[in-house]
Amino acid sequence: MTFEIEQRIQQLRQQLQEASYAYYVLDAPMMADEVYDRLYHDLQELESDYPELITPESPTQRVGEKPATQFSSVKHNIPLYSLENAFDIAEFAKWQERWQRNAPPLTPPYQGEQERISSLVTKGENNQITPPLTKGDLRGVSYVCELKIDGSALALTYENGVLVRGATRGDGIAGEEITQNVKTIRSIPLKLNLDNPPPILEVRGEAFLSLAVFEEINREREKAGEQLFANPRNAAAGTLRQLDSKIVDKRRLDFFAYTLHFDEGKRGNKNEPEPLDLCFQADPGNEENVGAMPPCPPSGKEEKENIETQWESLDLLQKIGFKVNPNRKLCYSLDEVREYYEFWDTERRNLPYMTDGVVVKINSVMLQQQLGFTQRFPRWAIALKYPAQEVPTIVEAVTVQVGRTGALTPVAELKPVQLAGTTVSRASLHNGDRISALNLHIGDTVIIRKAGEIIPEVVRVLPELRPNNAQFFQMPSCCPECQQPVVREKGEAVTRCINTSCPAILRGSLIHFCSRDALDINGVGEKLVQQMVDSKLVNSAADLYDLTAERLMNLERMGQKSAQKLVGAIANSKTQPWSRVLYALGIRHVGSVNAQLLTERFKNVKELATASSASIEGVYGIGPEIAQSVYQWFQVPANQSLIERLKTAELQLKSEVRSRNLEETSLPLAGKTFVITGTLPSLKRDEAKDFIQKAGGKVTNSVSAKTDYVVVGEDAGSKLEKAQSLGINLLSESELLSML
Repeated sequence: MTFEIEQRIQQLRQQLQEASYAYYVLDAPMMADEVYDRLYHDLQELESDYPELITPESPTQRVGEKPATQFSSVKHNIPLYSLENAFDIAEFAKWQERWQRNAPPLTPPYQGEQERISSLVTKGENNQITPPLTKGDLRGVSYVCELKIDGSALALTYENGVLVRGATRGDGIAGEEITQNVKTIRSIPLKLNLDNPPPILEVRGEAFLSLAVFEEINREREKAGEQLFANPRNAAAGTLRQLDSKIVDKRRLDFFAYTLHFDEGKRGNKNEPEPLDLCFQADPGNEENVGAMPPCPPSGKEEKENIETQWESLDLLQKIGFKVNPNRKLCYSLDEVREYYEFWDTERRNLPYMTDGVVVKINSVMLQQQLGFTQRFPRWAIALKYPAQEVPTIVEAVTVQVGRTGALTPVAELKPVQLAGTTVSRASLHNGDRISALNLHIGDTVIIRKAGEIIPEVVRVLPELRPNNAQFFQMPSCCPECQQPVVREKGEAVTRCINTSCPAILRGSLIHFCSRDALDINGVGEKLVQQMVDSKLVNSAADLYDLTAERLMNLERMGQKSAQKLVGAIANSKTQPWSRVLYALGIRHVGSVNAQLLTERFKNVKELATASSASIEGVYGIGPEIAQSVYQWFQVPANQSLIERLKTAELQLKSEVRSRNLEETSLPLAGKTFVITGTLPSLKRDEAKDFIQKAGGKVTNSVSAKTDYVVVGEDAGSKLEKAQSLGINLLSESELLSML
């Protein structure tokens, strides 16, 4: 009896798995919903009666019964790299030249790839095929172009064909283990369609929400009085981090697979002890399965798959049960890549999901392996991003924000408009000079875009649409926060409040003091800082170290557990090094790089506080403006009092002396000095600085004869001109990364 029950359960699981694959992956339903529901109900009843027969890959196990209490961090078997970005075809062409230049010579050329091209490329009028992308021995190399889905990357691990782990990308080295949530995604198979699966197989792909589902979720949230999701990407990321998998299931995430790795990181099966058998076990008598899956080979034969290309990887992913984006293309020239990119830049608006670019990968797995990786990117793939979308909207008002240094920043309050997947209602105008240059009036129609696809900015004004009642905006003469007079120093575009007791300056200073790059006090955000300042609980950064859980519990929504956790985080910040403390003080012009330079020269706060402006300027990389700012800061009595209180709180106000070891001097950038100017395509400036420093290099803020390299991004200014006049080597972001 038990054997018959086992057979029936297995049969039901197989039928449901085939039906799910046809419905969610192939978009070709093979049975009516009522039939599926009846089979699912039958399986539930049998598993309820025989719980010992329940297995993790059963369709009934997609949704967990109990919510998780928290997610654990898991290390990826191989790093989940991000991609280098190109923002136009010219940048893509430079990337192509770079990988061709760095690729090793091959003997013979990529014969397997050449044969595939010969069989796939349409011959010209002369009936001859000239291998594209030719350079030296690099003949017959093709690209796979895929749409870059705007969602959340996932790493799925299968052991013996069964899904055992799903993890988020995280920082690329480790992510959060969200297996139960991943199981709710119907386009992710719980069991692979393989007779003889490898011991370990890892699949990478993108979880996303269709636009229709996203809009439905937001309609439901609006009815419930909940905050709306800004865009499908944010909604997908937030959904994956829900502790209750039932909520995840209701939101109907989807998934496109785009790569796979065998045996904990080895692509292809050349290192596998057993060949892959790609036979899908469909019912041979069921005609609805014909064409949906690869047929089973005749008895006694084995179907072996040797994965040599990215295109074959995608085919294999589809064969073993995954949904693969159908809008992919093999391209054999730069022109074909351009055509694909330009076509989807226009047509993406007709897709049922968001895409923010095209991913181009070298097709040959062998060449991928030979080109390898930088510390951040694969050298064999690049994301070709779409141009920034520009949309018109109306300036309804201009408000002024006050930052931690007292800078007054005008902000355009806009008529809400959809831009690059989010609703935009505000955009920075930077300063009064920018407003004058734009000739911006309240009531104007303006064109906005997202700088770097992130920050909304006003590009230009359409004066021909200006209404008669439009008003030109002028910067205020008094601070909007404390009502004290403001000043604009000679040579500066910024207007500032100089009242050190200004609540806005205090709030900004506290947020900066606690930020990740400063003292990294987790749990201190804008809302909490606002409460602490309004309640007079904190009047300076030093007051943080006098806080107790009891005092914090007087704040709104601050329970005992949260208060104790915050007090602990503040106490932990006392171990942060002297360079971080100096940066946390928020001295004008002193960023994290300058703070590091200053603390290398001045080993404790007393040395720096008593140093002359000339002595400070004598530090390599520190100019007169920075030196004067640091000197003046330490002359202010309130700042001197702050330092004394931070000493009493036992913060680290001196450096640990250490000598450079052999490993540091052998790093690739050891002894080299860099300056970064302009906006880099994909790296934030702090990220680029971190890469350089970890590779042994030094980063300064000013160009001099001692500078070895200047890393140049978009909108580079006077530093680029000075570097060119001095004959200093110039690097793009890509060239910098190739040195690491």
